[in-house]
Amino acid sequence: MAATTRTLTLLLTLLLLTVGGASTSLDTFVYGGCSRLKFSPGSPYESTLNSLLTSLVSSASFSLYNNFTSTAGPVLYGLYQCRGDLSVTACRTCVAGAVARLAALCPPDSAGAAVQLDGCFVRYDNVSFLGVQDRTVVLKKCGGYDASGGASAARRDAVLDYVAAGGGKAYRVGGSGGDVYAVAQCVQDLSGGQCQDCVSAAVGVLKSDCGAAAAWGDAFLGKCYARFSEGGAHSRAGGHGNNDDKDDNNDVEIEKTLAILIGLIAGVALLIVFLSFLRQLCQKGKGYNPSLLFTSFSFPLIMKYTLVCFFFFLND
Repeated sequence: MAATTRTLTLLLTLLLLTVGGASTSLDTFVYGGCSRLKFSPGSPYESTLNSLLTSLVSSASFSLYNNFTSTAGPVLYGLYQCRGDLSVTACRTCVAGAVARLAALCPPDSAGAAVQLDGCFVRYDNVSFLGVQDRTVVLKKCGGYDASGGASAARRDAVLDYVAAGGGKAYRVGGSGGDVYAVAQCVQDLSGGQCQDCVSAAVGVLKSDCGAAAAWGDAFLGKCYARFSEGGAHSRAGGHGNNDDKDDNNDVEIEKTLAILIGLIAGVALLIVFLSFLRQLCQKGKGYNPSLLFTSFSFPLIMKYTLVCFFFFLND
């Protein structure tokens, strides 16, 4: 029975790992960086940092953006921001993933760090960066090929100009009849004017660097980003594409595969339990007596039961 319990535990663990392993693109890594300044492990700075990171994750359950300044002990600044179309549940999951990514990305004694995932941004430092404009180009990428060339570029530029105008919003989206899609966002510690300047600079990078034939482009600056793609669905870092139906079909296939796998695991688990039950009946006192079963079982079932018990006796 102990072996059966261990097998069941392994199966259930496999099941949980399989289901839990299905993740969204929100945690796709875009970029990250670590401060060269170090603090002493076990110092008050370490405990302050741990408290700050916990506060960031907790706050993400209620808001898509927040910043914190710790003044009890060492001064430390931190913020997080989620993509403007996320729910707070998805935001918290993304921020928690970003904090975990920081721990893997940077040495444990880094005094400052930042990480941008597809769905959120997290940063902390001992030097204040809150409200400070930063239009440094951190990452720019262009790819794909659009055979329509200049005509598509004109539509792209029109959509990018639309999101650059922004209307004072921190998160902006725009599209052209499903043909071209663009999104931009600035970190909300910036003023309206700073946000506008940063997004306009990011859009300028896309226009100047991606060329007329690019099918997608990303420009991440220190405090904002702008992105565009062809086909009505924005490209995602690490796997750019422009086919919504293909993505949806992939999701359906994954769900089908998981359902089949879960069913198989459950079936094997039930079989193990049933065989364990038969083994207990067969070996209980080594006193198997099939004649006792004639009153409640059919003859074919008794024969099968006898064969099973005989098999267990041979293997004991």
